[in-house]
Amino acid sequence: MAAMVVPQNAVKNWEKSGKDEVYRLCKTCVRGELSDSNFQCGENDLKRVIYEVLCHVIRGDLKHEDVLPLLSDVTELHPGSASLLADLICILDVESQCEEDKPNRERFLSLVAASVGVVPEALLKERLDVETLDTLGIIQSQKAFNQKYVRTKTKLFYKQQKFNLLREESEGYAKLVTELGQEISRHVTSARVLENIKSLIGRFNLDPNKTLDVLLDSFECRIDLEDFFLPLLKSYMEKCESTALCHIMGFKFQFYKDQPDLPTPPSLYHLTALLMKHSLLSLDDLYLYLSPSDADIATSNTTKMDEAKQEARKMNMAVLAEIAAANNEESNKENSKENDKPQIAPDNQKFGVCEALLMVGGWDQARSVLERLPQFAAVSHPPISKALCKLIHTTIEPLYRRHSSKAARGRPYAPVPGGPPQCKAFTDLPHCVFPMLIHLGPHLSSDPILMAKILRISKGFMKDYPNVFEDKEQRSLQVEKVWCGLLTLVDEVLLPSISLLECNSSLAEELWAMMCRFPYELRYRLYGQWKNESYSSHPRLVLAKAATIKRAKYITKRLTKENVKPSGRQIGKLSHSNPGILFEYLLSQIQKYDNFIGPVVDSLKYLTPLAYDVLAYCIIEALANPERERLKHEDTNISEWLKSLAVFCGTVFRKYSIELTGLLQYVANQLKAGKSFDLLVLKEVVQKMSGIEISEEVTAAQLEALSGGELLRAEGGYFGQIRNTKKSSQRLRDTLLEGKLDLPLCLLMAQQRNGIVFYENADRHLKLVGKLYDQCQDTLVQFGGFLASQLTAEEYDSHIPSLDVLGQSCHLTPDAAFFLSRPMFVHQIETKYEEAKKAIAAKGKPLQQKQILQSYIDAVILVMEPVFQSARTIMAPKIWNSISPQLYVTFWALSMYDLYVPLERYEQELTKLKQQLTQLDDNKDMPVSKKKKEKERCSLLCEKLKEELKQQEEHNQRVMASLKHERDSWLPAKATKSETITQFLQLCMFPRCVFTASDAVYCAKFVHMLHNLKTPNFSTLLCFDRVFSDISYTVASCTENEASRYGRFLCSMLEIVMRWHGDKKTYEKECGSYPGFVTVLRATNNDKADHLDYENYRHVCHKWQYKLTKALVVCLESKDYTQIRNTIMVLTKILPFYPKVLNLGQALERRIDKICEEEKEKRQDIYTLAVGYAGRLKAKKREMVVESDFHHKEKPPATAPPPSSQTDSVAVKQEKTEAQPNSSVNTESTKSVKNDSDVKPKAAVTIKKEQDGSKSSSPSATKSEGVSSSQEKTAGKSSTGSSGNKPSGTSTPSGTSSSRSGANAESPSRNASGNKSLNTSGSSSQQASRTSATNATSKGTKTPTNVKTEGTTNGNDVSISKKSDSSKQKNKEKEKDKEQNDKPKEKVKSEKAEKVKEPKTKGKEKERSKSKEKEVKDKVKERVKEKDRERSGSKSKHSSPSVPESPKDGEYEKEAKRRRLEGMSSPSSQVCLTTQSF
Repeated sequence: MAAMVVPQNAVKNWEKSGKDEVYRLCKTCVRGELSDSNFQCGENDLKRVIYEVLCHVIRGDLKHEDVLPLLSDVTELHPGSASLLADLICILDVESQCEEDKPNRERFLSLVAASVGVVPEALLKERLDVETLDTLGIIQSQKAFNQKYVRTKTKLFYKQQKFNLLREESEGYAKLVTELGQEISRHVTSARVLENIKSLIGRFNLDPNKTLDVLLDSFECRIDLEDFFLPLLKSYMEKCESTALCHIMGFKFQFYKDQPDLPTPPSLYHLTALLMKHSLLSLDDLYLYLSPSDADIATSNTTKMDEAKQEARKMNMAVLAEIAAANNEESNKENSKENDKPQIAPDNQKFGVCEALLMVGGWDQARSVLERLPQFAAVSHPPISKALCKLIHTTIEPLYRRHSSKAARGRPYAPVPGGPPQCKAFTDLPHCVFPMLIHLGPHLSSDPILMAKILRISKGFMKDYPNVFEDKEQRSLQVEKVWCGLLTLVDEVLLPSISLLECNSSLAEELWAMMCRFPYELRYRLYGQWKNESYSSHPRLVLAKAATIKRAKYITKRLTKENVKPSGRQIGKLSHSNPGILFEYLLSQIQKYDNFIGPVVDSLKYLTPLAYDVLAYCIIEALANPERERLKHEDTNISEWLKSLAVFCGTVFRKYSIELTGLLQYVANQLKAGKSFDLLVLKEVVQKMSGIEISEEVTAAQLEALSGGELLRAEGGYFGQIRNTKKSSQRLRDTLLEGKLDLPLCLLMAQQRNGIVFYENADRHLKLVGKLYDQCQDTLVQFGGFLASQLTAEEYDSHIPSLDVLGQSCHLTPDAAFFLSRPMFVHQIETKYEEAKKAIAAKGKPLQQKQILQSYIDAVILVMEPVFQSARTIMAPKIWNSISPQLYVTFWALSMYDLYVPLERYEQELTKLKQQLTQLDDNKDMPVSKKKKEKERCSLLCEKLKEELKQQEEHNQRVMASLKHERDSWLPAKATKSETITQFLQLCMFPRCVFTASDAVYCAKFVHMLHNLKTPNFSTLLCFDRVFSDISYTVASCTENEASRYGRFLCSMLEIVMRWHGDKKTYEKECGSYPGFVTVLRATNNDKADHLDYENYRHVCHKWQYKLTKALVVCLESKDYTQIRNTIMVLTKILPFYPKVLNLGQALERRIDKICEEEKEKRQDIYTLAVGYAGRLKAKKREMVVESDFHHKEKPPATAPPPSSQTDSVAVKQEKTEAQPNSSVNTESTKSVKNDSDVKPKAAVTIKKEQDGSKSSSPSATKSEGVSSSQEKTAGKSSTGSSGNKPSGTSTPSGTSSSRSGANAESPSRNASGNKSLNTSGSSSQQASRTSATNATSKGTKTPTNVKTEGTTNGNDVSISKKSDSSKQKNKEKEKDKEQNDKPKEKVKSEKAEKVKEPKTKGKEKERSKSKEKEVKDKVKERVKEKDRERSGSKSKHSSPSVPESPKDGEYEKEAKRRRLEGMSSPSSQVCLTTQSF
């Protein structure tokens, strides 16, 4: 006995849960029923479930009231459930009658009576026994029902409908067949035959319908005699009912439908098509008789699509080995189920009729059939697609013959009688041909010849009407219809058909010949439809896509550098048919594996132009993918997939001729939207295609080469070879000009630089913002350089607007505006210069050098004068009070090419070429032809380089002549030099020195040029001081690349400074008499302009080294990522010239080592930079010198030295003191570096900012001694007696500290001016010449002259006052002169005087030693008090490490007194140069 399906618990708990449980069970069975027409679901059979429920009702376990809701719900699940219930009730009826159980029978009858509303009464009458129906009262009487049943049955099966059978004679039909089967000649006409047929019908009493059937059978057997039979049928049908023919034909089709083994003959289809074509038969009337139904065809079509998708998933699914067996079992089950599914009969009569209609040219009727069926369902039947293709051949034959070459015309196609009209013009295409092709769809691939014809016709139309919507003459409604129809044709027919072809490169070429005439916007839209939508419209396309992906995976798994050629051929074959799918997969692999780029690019050389164009679209689509994040997870770096894709873009666009307009327009659109990530793509494309590189790792030699001519830049300015990029550069140039993208891209990039900082996402990390800014800046420079090198001068002038338009209308910053305008200025000046030369030459006079220079100067004035006026509108009017627009424009308009001639680089390149020539001569293996060609190239290149060098030298001379002519108008005399330098640095130097690496060097060269030209009102010394004074703010505000450029700028400036520092002769030659080194910045009537001497300049150099140390250490200790990174980069760039002093280098080394320890486990990029710099710094350490060697003079001879001073030497040692840490920075106790300061202290020149109440402090890493031991032991009063003038001993990095409150008395000059200033004293040696024979008196020491630069009341003016000696000092000198004059001239007396003086000197030394101990204790106490005041006082804006203080005024006075007593000379001259802060 079978197991029960409905559990007993469900019956017992029917109300609570049983009903729902049984309903779920029924629902599950219905789902199984949907995929099984026999309702076989195993134990969960729906019939069994309902049967058991009804049995429980009959047995009395359930009430019929409880079951009826369940039955009602079941009937709603599926429309066949009512019939199922009727069957089950019939079965239970029989069982209940057999059991003869009266209670069960009564319960059954109650159940059936109650279920009448659930099961239709008609079904119950059909299925139940008559007695049961009578018992239930469904029928009125059993006897009456039986009688009615018998009568109906007899009427259906036994009653005869025809009454003339006995009158019909078979002889008449025989004669009819003979009449219709006779040989048709010209004497036999349809009218004559029709008369005979009428006679036969009348003579033999033939049935007209049967006669018509015989006539149709005869026509079907002799279908080629349509000219005879069709008029006959038309005439015959005039006498018959119109529906008779339709019923007879329908009966014929119905007969073959009921005979599965007997297919419908093609002749019947042909006959039907002819009847429909000639309007003898209506499609709507016959369509009902045709099989299968439209619903079955739609179901079959859906099934095919699902099967194709399932097959596609299997093709690209990674199946594990252990589950392969299980999958095989499942597939076997699926196959068994598929066998149970309803299958469409292979003899599809609708398809047959459609095919026949197409064969006879009945396009209108065939189109009606195609529109009734699902899309492409009929044309997927190969005979239909072939018939439709043949009809299209016939229709387009005249038009194709006109627009094809003779060799490609092929065999002619005869027109189909009664078919669609043939196309003779393009405007005929939309009527018939386009609808046919649209219905054909991707199955056009079944006839490649027809596809080629369509493509050639389309190409001819695009050639005749290239600008349909732009040219009014070509524009018309009919032409627009053709143009739009072609677009639809390409989208829905041509591109999908290509996908179903197997490797037909010829058709791909034909398709591209037509599509290349579309703008790229339309092409890319068509590619998008093709790639993303067309492949899901047809089962064959789904399978083609899956097969392409599978094959692409197979090829890429085996693709290497070694097998690029065979793999490339396979990729090329795939790309002919399905390029979009192929490239989508290849790009996905490239985004994952960057080492895959090279082999993939090399393997793409077998692609067609269509495939290359699709590749460009796929690249843009991958770049614009919104699902991919452009940042890494840490949100500070650009994603690797974007970098890989950018590199691939540059590589593939350089190697292959692919249209770039779409990619460039995409980048421009991204910039318009305020997105700058995709600038990486533009940067790579320009770099790969033009060879122009933007790298901060460029060497000094490359920078020098970039300052030369175009040829030198190409040979030595970049890492790559520019000469190998000529074709790709030309393609990029042409694309930019044709697409009009050159200027928009420049403007968008220039505007986007500020947008990155101010307008883009404010939540971005500062590091990311800096990288994006650098990327935008580098790309702008690279792109601008490309335009300047590739465009002709005329093209550049015509595309780039004027300076005022760039600045005011386009809102570009001056640096970007001048960068874009600079090549334009050069061209305009050269044009005017050449015109002036021609004008002079036209007069017949030889050109002289003076005339050449004057012509150039005139050309510059003529071209630049409007620019000067435009520059006035860029800045505020008050700016021009400090510097003139001439200087501003001249600075921005010139370049390194104008100021500097790289002779060494030219010589190096020439030497390299000569070596290549020598190697070629020695190479015996190279073929002679190749060797000759290479030698010619090298020789020609040598000549070109020499000519270029000559041209640049001449150009440099002309530029320098022009600069000399303009220099007097550069700096207004009414402004102070401080204001002038401030504006010059702010508007010119600082913006440009961070623009490019070449501009950084240019800024230093320009300053040097201003100095060499002896520019009026320009202070070179003040300019250098402002640059080196406090760089912490500038470093902190730079991006990574800007920090590198700023470091190059500082390095170039330091190079100039240290060259003057290293050689006194060089300094005196180049600076000694130059106005840039005048220490009197504003002279009064009584002042005399003094120049800074060499030794004081060395002090200034030391102070600059210290200032750099101070600022850099502040940044290193800031804990801020940007400041630390930028500082290390600046330090790396200036390493050749900084640090030069040992103690400063050691201080930096300690701080860098500390950063290495702190950042080792935190920020790896900073750690890497720090470790690299630390290693280089240690290697540089051996070149550093001690402070005394850097800026100390040799000890001068003493004035009137006593005899004992020649034998007794004074040991001078420098004590080691620990500097106290500053409260605003991390404390670090270090020992200072010893200075051997046996020599006399020298004068120090300090250029400092004036800040009231601020104290100068040195870095903690450079904690040097404030006072040398020699000063501490022999301190005394200064010879001048003025506490305001502080002579310095051994210089410290801080120079001379600022005036302390309450510690120093103001000097007379300070009291007179009312301003605080800082003096740094320097001494000149006192010379005392003795005459042993005649002159016993020595010349008196010269009065010390203090030269001081101090601010005026308004803080800007600088004045110099010469200090006079105090009265006390003069009295002492007079007494000393008197004592010397009183000495006897004899040698004996002088010896006695020396012996008498010896005890006095020794006694004084003892007194000094005692007083010194007391002073040291007082000094320590004062320092402690000052530290307490500093901790409690206000902190400075940038915390700086503590600096040991300089000796106080009293200590300097004691030192001077000690030296005077010992016969040493005191400082004779003190120079102080004080500047104001920016």
